[in-house]
Amino acid sequence: MSSVVAGIGWHIVGASMAASFYAPIERVRKWSWETTWAVAGFFSWVLLPIGVSLVLLPNFRNFYASQGTPLLLTVAAFGAMWGVGNVSYGLTMRYLGMSLGIGVAIGVTLVVGTLVPPIRHGQAAMLFTTRSGLITMSGVLVALIGVAIVSWAGHQKEVQLKGHLQEFNVGLGLLLAVLCGIFSSGMSFAIDAAQPMETAAKALGVNPLYAALPSYVIIMGGGAVINFAYCFIRLAVIPRLSLRADLNQDGATISKNAALASTGGIMWYLQFFFYAWGAANIPQHLSYVNWMLHMSIYVLCGGLVGLALGEWAGVRKQSLRMLIAGICVIIAAANLVGLGMAAN
Repeated sequence: MSSVVAGIGWHIVGASMAASFYAPIERVRKWSWETTWAVAGFFSWVLLPIGVSLVLLPNFRNFYASQGTPLLLTVAAFGAMWGVGNVSYGLTMRYLGMSLGIGVAIGVTLVVGTLVPPIRHGQAAMLFTTRSGLITMSGVLVALIGVAIVSWAGHQKEVQLKGHLQEFNVGLGLLLAVLCGIFSSGMSFAIDAAQPMETAAKALGVNPLYAALPSYVIIMGGGAVINFAYCFIRLAVIPRLSLRADLNQDGATISKNAALASTGGIMWYLQFFFYAWGAANIPQHLSYVNWMLHMSIYVLCGGLVGLALGEWAGVRKQSLRMLIAGICVIIAAANLVGLGMAAN
């Protein structure tokens, strides 16, 4: 039971990083979003995964060469799938608003990313026929309810503070959010597909807490290709965007923006660094709950970060109470999942 508690605790740390990483990025000035995102991504998808693996692995090049091309391509393809979901994120926000968009996208990601891996491994029956599985699945359902409550409270906040979105389109927005959620689940599929890499790292003596991290080189590499292509194509073809102009600022501006963007990128990477720690403490046969914990706690932490940053100042008490109720529901869901794992 103590291992399960530790696992949930590390998932909370990772999810808090996920909920907070955009705060420094929002403070970047005089740079296009594309340049900012590319700089942040260099740290989160390239520099840190490779740097950490260079430290962990006794022979970096031989480790990946020994994994076989089919495995590497599969893991990279799922990483690229996540990349597609990542770049479609902005359109979801455009037509649904941030809170509803995040809520629907994460709700879909939570369900798809949690249920598909055990189904792929022939463990679907276990989810609905064992006491442990039933309690855990009830936790997934409760988490979805909590995500919906928090998201609706966030939508009410946006309406009250900013007015209705000029491009608010429920039909198109929901379609984009569902597609975003499905493609974003690629990260869960990639982590699941990369299990042989984690096993190989353990065989080389890598601490189990860190054994999943070498696979991030391939997972995030696949996502990086999609994200960088999106950013640099837009910088090249859209007249109002210019990488040269962004980098032609004064030294102080460039230094400040680079520091903010890199901080956001480092925080983004740390969410999955601690995700690996959380997953290492969850029993292997219940590994499917890791994604559910990460996604639901991400929404919970997002609400708490918003409160801490004063984003809910001036919002009606009814909406604030709804946010708090949704947070409590997600906490209850995490506890249900913990009970389900302990009941095994």
